[in-house]
Amino acid sequence: MARPFKKSQESKPSPRRTATNFTKLAGADVPQEPTQRLHKLLAVAGLGSRRDMEKLIESGRVTVNGEVAQLGAGVTSYDVVRVDSRPVRLSFVPELPQVLIYHKPEGEIVSVDDPEGRVSVFDKLPRIKGAKWIAIGRLDINTSGLLIFTTSGELANHFMHPRYEVEREYAVRIFGELDDEQMMQLKQGIELEDGLASFDSITAQGGEGANHWYQVILREGRNREVRRLFEAFQMPVSRLMRVRFGPIALPSRVKRGGMLKLEQKQVVDLMEWAGLELPHTPLKQLNQREKDKATAVFTPKVRKRRGGVLEHPPSERDSEGRAVVGNKSESRKPRPSTGVKRKPAKNRRIRE
Repeated sequence: MARPFKKSQESKPSPRRTATNFTKLAGADVPQEPTQRLHKLLAVAGLGSRRDMEKLIESGRVTVNGEVAQLGAGVTSYDVVRVDSRPVRLSFVPELPQVLIYHKPEGEIVSVDDPEGRVSVFDKLPRIKGAKWIAIGRLDINTSGLLIFTTSGELANHFMHPRYEVEREYAVRIFGELDDEQMMQLKQGIELEDGLASFDSITAQGGEGANHWYQVILREGRNREVRRLFEAFQMPVSRLMRVRFGPIALPSRVKRGGMLKLEQKQVVDLMEWAGLELPHTPLKQLNQREKDKATAVFTPKVRKRRGGVLEHPPSERDSEGRAVVGNKSESRKPRPSTGVKRKPAKNRRIRE
């Protein structure tokens, strides 16, 4: 008896892949979704601060769907965004950023690029994939203390933008001693070359001999502002150390040159303080070993660093796609011949 024919199964439609900013739905109507600012998403991706991303867009190095992006442009997850012709993965769903605390010693600069080749704090930062460390505020080469790094451009902007007036607290040692009238003047304001400046509070902390310590708090970060305020009374600052920036205080266990990564719960508290959107996904569960490692203070090692996207202009390419340096195009050089002939393998015929 012949076998009955199998009933033909109806073909089920394959599930549609979720489109990202790398893909476009070909031949289909793209669903409407609210747009998000391009410079904001680039900052969240860790390419730099919002101001840096605005400069990057103005330079014409960013394209959206093959067209040069304009400042203030909005994009969705269905748009293809490229920087210097390279696709960029943008996160439209907020992710928990990373925050790093560093006890900066004197003698290091807070700059990505330095023509003099001095030691930079960026030389010691651990490598991260798909993001970039952003320094929250700056400290000059002769100032030590708390320095914060994050992968979130929005969080860095909340700390540094003048409109938020985030407190900075410093421990200052000066050569001399202030009287009550001078301390009152420092709180009321002193006219500097770039405008009126003052301390929110100043408290004497004692001292020995001609050196005296003071604790000061201010809400702006102008260049060398603390030093210039004391120099207005002919009292030079012999030591300056930042001990607090906003809600983050320098832990006593983080000694000079040491780093500490904030825990996830601490980062969540920091995002809530800044009023930023939190990720909807639950926090990653860590075992005891991972928790101990995450909360351990470590001493970073100096490594060779790469500059940010603004420090690396796009390289010119010829018609064959090779990088052009000057008027010559780079190509792979042939390997030099060693002059040694290779011996034929055994049991292999050699054609004449």
